[in-house]
Order: sequence, then structure tokens, then C-alpha cells
Amino acid sequence: MADLIAPHGGLSEPVCCTVAADKIAAFEAEAAMLPKVPVSDADLSTVYRFGDGALSPLTGPMDSATYNRVLDESVIEVNGNKYAWTIPISLPVAAELAKTLKKGQKVALVNTAGKPVATLDISDVFEWDKPRYIKSVYLTERTDHPGADMVLKGDADKTHLIGGTIQVLPQPKNSKFGKYVLSPREVRKLLAEKGWNRVVAFQTRNPLHRAHEYALVYGLETLLRAGHNAGACLNPLIGETKGDDVKADVRMHTYEALIDARGIGEGDSDPALWSSRGESVPDRVILLGLDIKMFYGGPKEAVMHAIYRQNYGFTDIVIGRKHADAPYADGTAIWGDFDAQEIFNKLGGDLKIKPVNVGFAAYYDSIGRVDLMEKHKDEKPVFISGKDVRNTLLAGNTVDPRIMRESTSRILSEAMASASQA
Repeated sequence: MADLIAPHGGLSEPVCCTVAADKIAAFEAEAAMLPKVPVSDADLSTVYRFGDGALSPLTGPMDSATYNRVLDESVIEVNGNKYAWTIPISLPVAAELAKTLKKGQKVALVNTAGKPVATLDISDVFEWDKPRYIKSVYLTERTDHPGADMVLKGDADKTHLIGGTIQVLPQPKNSKFGKYVLSPREVRKLLAEKGWNRVVAFQTRNPLHRAHEYALVYGLETLLRAGHNAGACLNPLIGETKGDDVKADVRMHTYEALIDARGIGEGDSDPALWSSRGESVPDRVILLGLDIKMFYGGPKEAVMHAIYRQNYGFTDIVIGRKHADAPYADGTAIWGDFDAQEIFNKLGGDLKIKPVNVGFAAYYDSIGRVDLMEKHKDEKPVFISGKDVRNTLLAGNTVDPRIMRESTSRILSEAMASASQA
């Protein structure tokens, strides 16, 4: 079966800049002799995604012209055509190192242990205008939010950016969840084997509440009702996240437990739709992880999440309320609840993947399930604050099952207990 959707940028297949197995020894010998450029843990996953094609059509970090056009227009240009791209990606370096780098030079990118992971043929070295970057990506000049913290604190010593063409070693597999992290070409092969003609991806960086879970179910059911032979992918982002987010291995355990128990959608799916098909939601859901960092960029990051998924072969992506959202330090909102949905109507360049917009959802006792709040304007839903959920888990208890599946509660509670004893 042919690919369901073309990669981003007008390509026929995702770019692959990963070193072939029979070339690794020669690559490592060459890299050992090159000048070294350190890459943070947060940016390391970006390097690997250049390598496997998740960032197609890019073949490496952006030069200044491409970078600045993204800031100004939210597009990149390939063969004279414009394609949506909302967050520019180049590799940050410190000022002293930047002075030693120049266009045309080849360097080795090294991880925090000093081991080469890639080589870069440098096409540009330029100053990082951080206030301009923050204003363009986050749509605010304020700096009291997680996105700005990444730039101003996490990369406090980085003053310049480098661009160029990259060659990357294969990414080592994580022992706990590596089997769920596939390359775009591997995912495309998997989807072809499934035989589906539409596949909706669900992005998350959190353990699933039932309201989150319902968004995935809603996306899948929307495609099925439209007559498509559709599937869905629970596709959590497992790259670098902020310190108070649940760690990737714990989150993956919660998703795995939910999938293995065939619990996803239980009680919250449309019984008439599924009984007529002789199926249930788990029959059409797969679990895959995406290893790339969060930007906490709201609407601009929602578009990037869609671009990644198009490169993996997904035709649709769920875009819900407050997608990729993080508030200011005082708790006030940076963006409107549905700005991430509206941005897809304003793109200046091509994007093939389609957003499936989902509204607010909550559990209602009147129907005994989760549903969209817009359908229950005169009813009070079951709500529990994030603080109360955390306190419940810290106390070793499970969260109200109307809010969170018991398996998820149990895994999170055990992880928090272990962390507090460490």
C-alpha cells in the first residue's frame, strides 16, 4: 500500500541523514578528528530527528535566512513553494565557541558525555536575537513562562546559532520504551501494514485523564463516521520537558498499561458506532512515542506537532483546548483556549495533515461518561484540580475513576512514592 500522505515540503519520502550501519566505523574515526560542538540533552533529540526525517524537509539546522523567514512569515521555501513552519530550529552555541566556527567548516556534534553523535557541515554562524525569537514564537514580549526559561535560563550561555547539513549516527534505543520509538519510514511501513486510509495522531506530554483520552476517541470516531477506514495513534512526546512534567518512562508505563488492558475509550466511546462495526476502540489504536523536546509554544507549537506527524505518515492530528499550552508564572494565560485550532486557518504555507478540533470535555454523572462540555451547558461536570490530583497520588491513593483510569493512578502513585523516598 502506498503512503497515506506525502512528507512535508513536497518530498516523496522523508529525508534520511542517518549514517548507514556499514559506514559507522569510518564516520566515528572522522568525527574523532573534527572540532567538537557540544549539544544539550534537550537538543540531542532534535539532532536525531534531523537524522531520521521527522524534521523533513530540513537536512540540518537552519541558516540565518531560513531562520529569520520563519520568525517573520512562519514558512520555509522548497523549490519555489512555501510550506508552513512556525518555530525555527538551529543549534545554539556559546560566544567563545562561535568565534572558532565558520561557514564551510565541518564539526562533530557531541553529547553531554563528549561522544560524537553527528557531523555538521556548517553553512552559517549567526547571533541569536533571543527577544525577537521569544516574541515571534510565543507571541508575547513577556519572559515569565517556560518557553522563555528554556531560552534565557536553559541556554543562558548560548549567544549564537549555527546552521548546516547534518549526518547522524543511529539513535540508541531506550531500554524501557525504545520499542515504541520508530523512524518515520518505519511508522509509514507499519501504517501501510494496518491497511487504514486515515490515521489520526494524538499528541500529549501528560499521563492521560479520561478527558484527554476522550479527545483521541473523538478524533477516531470523527473519521470513522465520515466513512474512512481509520485508525488512531496515541503518540506521546517523550523528549525533554520541564521539571514538573511526569518523566517519560513513567508516562510510557501508564500508556502501555492502558493499551495492554484494552481500556482506552472504555465507557466513553459511542456504543452504537462500535457495536455496528463489531469492534471497540482498542482495535484501532496503536501506541508510539515521539522523542523530541517541548517548546511550550501554544499555537506555534501545535503546527510543529502537526508537521512532525505528517512526516511520520499520519493524515490527521487532534488539536484540543490549550494545545502545547503553558501559562505565565502568575498563572494567567498566554493564549486563548482555542488559538491553537485557529492558527491552522491562517497558515502562509502548505500543510497536508488535517487538524481534528476537539473542545472541552469532562465527565457527567447524568450520562455516566465523558462528553464534550458544549453538549451539557446547563450541567455541572465532575472536576478535580491538578493540585488535588497530585495530593491524592502523593498520599498513595487512586484518583476518582471518573477522572483518571485506575491503572494510570496506581502507576503514578507508585512512582511518586518512589521519588519521595529517593
